[in-house]
Amino acid sequence: MKRQELIRHLTRFGCNLKREGGKHSVFMNPETGKMSTVPRHTEVSDKLAKKICTDLGIPMP
Repeated sequence: MKRQELIRHLTRFGCNLKREGGKHSVFMNPETGKMSTVPRHTEVSDKLAKKICTDLGIPMP
């Protein structure tokens, strides 16, 4: 999955960019208070995308 597709999915479900790290972006779901990191690669594996969505408490894309 493309990184930009994943970010669009996260923002569609209400997650916000909390901060930018050295090699990752940290997203937070304000409804649950959960946070997860998204690597800055052009491609994110489907397994990792599923884990990120699970961590944030939102459905899979």
